[in-house]
Amino acid sequence: MSTTTRLLELAAEHFSVALGELAADDDFYDRLGIDSLQALEFLSELEMEFDVEIPDYELQGVRTFRALAEQIDKRR
Repeated sequence: MSTTTRLLELAAEHFSVALGELAADDDFYDRLGIDSLQALEFLSELEMEFDVEIPDYELQGVRTFRALAEQIDKRR
């Protein structure tokens, strides 16, 4: 399973959204209607799921699920 696919599954579960409503190139802030605090909470969950640690500065400008998955893959 690709990181992007797993990331979409986790986002759908965490934010109670139908998986079919999410796409890799969606801006997750807009699609999920979340703020930066909610994004940080989700990032903590992702770091545990993928066993990575991603510094905040590496996430500046990252707004799509695909871009976030690429950052996770860089750390694995």
